[in-house]
Amino acid sequence: MKRIVQISAVTTLLAASAFAIGQPAGYTGPSVKQAAPSGYTGPSSVPLMTAKALLDKGKDDQHARLQGKLLSHKGGDDYEFADASGKITVEIEPELFPAGVSIDQNTVVELTGEFDKETFGESSFEVKQMKVAGK
Repeated sequence: MKRIVQISAVTTLLAASAFAIGQPAGYTGPSVKQAAPSGYTGPSSVPLMTAKALLDKGKDDQHARLQGKLLSHKGGDDYEFADASGKITVEIEPELFPAGVSIDQNTVVELTGEFDKETFGESSFEVKQMKVAGK
C-alpha cells in the first residue's frame, strides 16, 4: 500500500512539471492545451451585435457575434466583456483562447457563441469560438 502511495505522488509531480514546462511563452490568459487548427474562417451569417442590443433584445439560445475587449477575469470561465455600447459577462472555456497569443484588456477580440438569457439574475454569453479581431 505504501508503494502505491509513493508511485501516485511521483506520478502527480511529474505530470505537474510537464504541464508547467509545456506552457507557451508570453501567454497571459488562462493555461490552455495547444489548439487544433481552426476550421472554417470565412464570412459568417451569425449577426454581429453589440452587448447592449443582445441584453435588450436577445432571445435565449440566440447565436451572435460580439466584438470588443475582455476587461477582466471574474473567476472560473467568466470574463467581463465590453464594447462601445456596454458590458456583458461572457463564459470562455480555457481551450478557446488562441494558443501563443497574449490577450489582455487592450486586445480587441471577436467572440461567436450563444446568448443565455435569464429571467432572474444575470444573462450571459457562452463563447463557442474566439479570435483576435482582424486576424
